[in-house]
Order: sequence, then structure tokens, then C-alpha cells
Amino acid sequence: MKKNAVRVLIVVFAFAALSLPALAQGAPAGGAMGEGQGKHHGMPTVDERLQHLTKALNLSDDQQAKVKSILEDQQSQMASLKQDTSMSQQDRHAKFEQIHDASKQKIRGVLNDEQKAKFDQMQDRHQGHMGKHGGQGDTGSSDKH
Repeated sequence: MKKNAVRVLIVVFAFAALSLPALAQGAPAGGAMGEGQGKHHGMPTVDERLQHLTKALNLSDDQQAKVKSILEDQQSQMASLKQDTSMSQQDRHAKFEQIHDASKQKIRGVLNDEQKAKFDQMQDRHQGHMGKHGGQGDTGSSDKH
């Protein structure tokens, strides 16, 4: 049971670094996004994450298409990894972080300099808010939820 709880925390952490801003500002109320509607459990869909990044970074249509592809690839890799029971918990956690970091770098590659600076600030706030994925310290307690 403890093992499953830790797995869930790892998955939540991996998705949270890119998606917490959407939760902090409130997830969209409705819309035509069928994927995951009504079953968030703290993890926004790719479309919701894209919508948040589009709004926060003022992404062009071309950038939106590229970022969506990156987010879909990340989601697919994370889902596959979650199903892989052959890895140790530590190896799986390290792989989640690798996937997340690679996705962040790919997204940064799509952005202009101004957007990169804002994206980096968003990531820094999330890291502080997450307290390094488990609440060691209370560095983000003053952030909006």
C-alpha cells in the first residue's frame, strides 16, 4: 500500500511541474475537451496544460501545435513508465524526472527569449511550491493555490 502511495506521488510530481499553474489559476470550467473530463485528481489534461501555457506565455498557433505534441509525448511516456513494474522505485522516479526535464527543454526550444524567461520563472515557482516533491520545507506556502 505504501509502495502504491509513493508511485502516485511520483506521477503527481512529474505532471505537476508543468501543470500546477493551471490548478493555481483554476482549471477551465467545461469546454469541448473530452480527454479526462471530470476525473482530474490533480492532474490536468494535455489540453488544459496547453491552454494554461498558451495564456501564460502568449503562444502562437505554431507554438501551440509544437507544445501540444511535446506534452502528448510526455504523457505517453509517463503512462508507459507507470505501467512498467520491472523497474525499481528509485529507477522509475529517476526516469520520470528525465522525461519531465526533457519535455521542459523541448518546450523551451519552441519559445522566444521573453517566453523562455517567463517559463523559467514559472518552473522556479513550481519547484519552490512543491518543496522538492514531498514537502521538505515550506518554501511555497505563500504562493497562491
